[in-house]
Amino acid sequence: MAAGKDKKTDDLMDQASKALVRTKYFEAERLCEKAMAMARQDHDFELMARIALPLQEARRQRFQLAIDVGKIKLIDKPVAEDVKVDRGCYLVQPPQVGADGRRLRVAGLQQEKPVAVLCREPTTALKQIPIVAIGTGTTIRTRIEPPKNPSKPDMAWFVAAFEQLGDAALESLDPSLPGPRKVDALLDRLDALPEHEKLHQALAEACRAAAKDATLHEEAVAGRLAAKIAAKEASAKSPRKTGVGT
Repeated sequence: MAAGKDKKTDDLMDQASKALVRTKYFEAERLCEKAMAMARQDHDFELMARIALPLQEARRQRFQLAIDVGKIKLIDKPVAEDVKVDRGCYLVQPPQVGADGRRLRVAGLQQEKPVAVLCREPTTALKQIPIVAIGTGTTIRTRIEPPKNPSKPDMAWFVAAFEQLGDAALESLDPSLPGPRKVDALLDRLDALPEHEKLHQALAEACRAAAKDATLHEEAVAGRLAAKIAAKEASAKSPRKTGVGT
């Protein structure tokens, strides 16, 4: 990474750390996201791994602020782009869809209101509830057991549903993906479900693995180049054989 970009990213993370101390979680999240995007553009996976943890903390705190309200608002009407939201938890229900849930979550970020948004689909024949989260690059979906009281789901069920959705996102990850593609797949999943802590931890781990792979590749390339140079130098020093006419 160029020195100028390196300093700019360091400055962003310094500001993010200060924002966390001041409990400005939305500001800290935006700063971490910007630094993460810059580091990814520069293929600096080691830096991405370091950014993942403060990003996780900022999101964990705002999610907890939403959960602390202790009530779940059921949404069964269309969510407009200019929707105004209040702090708290939202369960988007049919006939509304995952896109409505995403609009609610984005509105919360833009308005700096701590919200936790879950979207469910119609109950299956097996009496399970599909839950879904939509990002710009992926859709996460899994099936879970319904709440004991469908008309008034409790907070324990709501939080557990978030965890199960994030676990499904991790389970759907192709383990054979090469390092950078695995990093991008996890970034896509976090765009759909940014509140899941294990996704952040998996991202940090994937970034460290990608950084190690990149270092090993660079060392291998450097080794092959050094071998070629050594071979050329040895060839140049070897006495040339000359033919003798008869």
